[in-house]
Amino acid sequence: MRIKEVADLAGISVRTLRYYDQIGLLKPDRVTESGYRIYSEENLETLQQILFFRELGFPLKKIKEIIQNPSFDRLEALELHRKYLLEKKRRIDQMLRTVDKTIKYMKGETTMTREEKFSGFDFSENPYEKEARERWGDAAVDEANRRIGELNEEQKQVLQEEMGEIYRNLAACRHLPPDSEEAQEAIGKWYELLNRHFGNYSPEMFKNLGQMYVEDSRFKKNIDRFGDGLAAFMRDAMAVFADRQNPSAEKHSTA
Repeated sequence: MRIKEVADLAGISVRTLRYYDQIGLLKPDRVTESGYRIYSEENLETLQQILFFRELGFPLKKIKEIIQNPSFDRLEALELHRKYLLEKKRRIDQMLRTVDKTIKYMKGETTMTREEKFSGFDFSENPYEKEARERWGDAAVDEANRRIGELNEEQKQVLQEEMGEIYRNLAACRHLPPDSEEAQEAIGKWYELLNRHFGNYSPEMFKNLGQMYVEDSRFKKNIDRFGDGLAAFMRDAMAVFADRQNPSAEKHSTA
């Protein structure tokens, strides 16, 4: 198949396929003397995998590492995709039911308990655990899991509400300079919460975590739900906060 045919089949642009070729993510089976890219059936199977990973929020760099790893198992990957997509579907269905009931509640057509208002919100699982283990090691992640595991359901609910409040406060001041008093006070509460519940974060770890908020599309998408640009704002504010905690670090510049 030629590139235009593949683009139409997969529902993506020709430009996207050219970019995948450029970065070595998906090379066509061959290129004709006239410069036409020709894609094989194996190319199509690889493209399907790429699009599955994209749907799950993986950055292109990480997708390339995964599918080009000699130990990559296509069938195993598909089974994992199915598992994650079913879980995503379950949560979306629950959220839709909550939205529908909330609409009826706002119209005065039904009643709604406090518990029902938050049905479908679940922050008990950490989808970034693998990434965290790669960056900071098993000991740090195991300690964070241990601390969370010791909380009862009521304490977990309080923690979720506290995290949401911090995110909302940060979103409200995200248009201010990251080194402003308001921004630093808000990000300081995030630093305190992380150390209180998730482990011992050094200023450097805190700074690196902020960078991950922007580099990892899964983090960025989740955080930016509270306000466009929040992930980038948190990264900058966390960098300022970390540098101020470390006297030996150079002063952060917002220039």
